[in-house]
Amino acid sequence: MTGQPRAILVGAPGAGKTSTGQALADRLGVAFRDTDADIEATAGKPIPEIFLDEGEQHFRALERAAVAAAVNDFDGVLALGGGAILAEENRAALAGHQVVHLAVSLGEAVKRVGLGAGRPLLEINPRATLRFLLDQRIPLYQSVATITVETDGRTPDEVAEEIVALLKP
Repeated sequence: MTGQPRAILVGAPGAGKTSTGQALADRLGVAFRDTDADIEATAGKPIPEIFLDEGEQHFRALERAAVAAAVNDFDGVLALGGGAILAEENRAALAGHQVVHLAVSLGEAVKRVGLGAGRPLLEINPRATLRFLLDQRIPLYQSVATITVETDGRTPDEVAEEIVALLKP
């Protein structure tokens, strides 16, 4: 499959990238792809194990490769991992695409991610870590976004409906 993604979703952990992405893909009649799932398939293990066994640097290298591949050969709805925008190469790869920033408040993100199970960067003091991640990443999400949608207090279906209305054909 070649082409460019119909929409690329970025946002913090708990923003709803996967659930909203699946709802959006259903509405648009296209496939859904999550780069975190691609990384797990490539590595043959879950992301927490990659962090534990090889470290964050190795994970980020896998992530850069997954983003580059997906942006270049996938024409559905693509969700990037929350930290993918930290890499300059990934931010550059998003240029010219419809990038949707799913904005989420700290309180809502904490409710959604719980105590960080399965999220290596949130395992120790999830609330403080999430606050740090939001402070660090929000300007980066905003820098790549062509559309920003608030997700607080909304279902994935409601958010997807708004995105459909905002996407360019």
